[in-house]
Amino acid sequence: MATIVSYTARPRRITQALLLLAAVAIGVTAYALVWLGRFDELPPGLVEHAVGALVVAVVLQAVVMWRAPYADPVILPLVVLLNLLGIAVIASVDSARILYQDRSSAVADRQMLWAGLGVILCAALLVALRDHRWLRRYTWIAAVTGAVLLLTPLVPGLGSSRYGSKIWISIAGNSFQPAELAKICFAVFFAGYLVSRRDTLALAGPKVLGIRLPRWADFGPILVAWAFAMAVLVFETDLGTSIMFFGLFVAMLYVATDRLSWLVIGAVLFLPPAVIAATQMSHVRTRLTCWLDPLSSENFDRCGQINAGLFGLANGGITGAGLGEGRPNVVPFAESDFIFSALAEELGLVGAFALLLLYLLLVERAFRAAVGISDGFGTLLAAGLGFVIALQVFVVIGGVTRVIPLTGLTLPFLAAGGSSLVCNWIIAGILVRLSDAARRPAARQVPGAPSPAPAGGSPAEAIA
Repeated sequence: MATIVSYTARPRRITQALLLLAAVAIGVTAYALVWLGRFDELPPGLVEHAVGALVVAVVLQAVVMWRAPYADPVILPLVVLLNLLGIAVIASVDSARILYQDRSSAVADRQMLWAGLGVILCAALLVALRDHRWLRRYTWIAAVTGAVLLLTPLVPGLGSSRYGSKIWISIAGNSFQPAELAKICFAVFFAGYLVSRRDTLALAGPKVLGIRLPRWADFGPILVAWAFAMAVLVFETDLGTSIMFFGLFVAMLYVATDRLSWLVIGAVLFLPPAVIAATQMSHVRTRLTCWLDPLSSENFDRCGQINAGLFGLANGGITGAGLGEGRPNVVPFAESDFIFSALAEELGLVGAFALLLLYLLLVERAFRAAVGISDGFGTLLAAGLGFVIALQVFVVIGGVTRVIPLTGLTLPFLAAGGSSLVCNWIIAGILVRLSDAARRPAARQVPGAPSPAPAGGSPAEAIA
């Protein structure tokens, strides 16, 4: 008879509760400091804001204790802190518009409403999704849904064009960016597809110049992913979204196969269309020009947004002007595309690096869950979602700081935008579920003992 030795993993729910309280305290304090710095008074509705943030922390703590008791204790506090800091910075932009431009602005209030909806969906996902492997059943449904969402802005009368990109849909006066939800669907599809074919993708194919190339039969999926990315680039003129989707697929291919050749193939496939877009599409060409030389006399006016963002970064210095002491209203779209510039102006280089550290910790926790999960589908899904967050942070901050051209993506959990915030909260819920699977204690067999007969027939075992 096999001898089974069990081990006990620590749930660390007290740690999570303390971290959530710390996140709420920091976020609410930042919100109060904005109005103290701008108007020398506490903001209206501060008590309601604090109570709402505390309710969010209690709800998340209770749901995790109920449905995912072994989840990573750091993921949700990081997300709550990023969300609350984002609301504080958006409130600073609102207050600056009130003070210096004499016009009302309630973007922060709307962001609070979207945050509440995101938290509700995150909690509902944790309650409904008891095992992440259920998602593998819907691999192809997720693919079709993601493709439909991605191409929906091209439907006449439904899609709307803004600032050169056609990535929005308008329904009953409300706008939504379907690509944010599509990235979750594609992450599920890529994980389900690659886990069933990774042996073939990793081992088969000819070797040319030291790089193992895929077989033609296996090259089809990457061509399809490339075609969708190019469709977004050409027809929606959205370089950021096309980079995000194609980069997600290539990165998950690399994780699944551990073959460097996929990264090389992905770069080779993406480079020519990107060059064509930069030379033939006026919207993309303008962004490239503003990346290369925004401060020249001939480019200064049309590159006003990135120049204002650079001046804001410079005004922040090392320690920042202080919350509520900057002029983020000078930067166009400081609450969304350029929120990093607004934050760096008021919190300085120290605050900017602290923000990067928060994102780094969040991505690291996603990758830690990917390493700890025993099934390939969960590994690929956690790695893919972690990569999406990392890529968005790099692309957005790289664009603001002129490391790369501007792309139009938003910082996860921080920037204003309902569709982005809600979908990122859904990603947070999936990561919590995956981390619970990675850290959940299990019976461990003594080496040399025969394997015990499997207990029958749970749906999760059938999927695995």
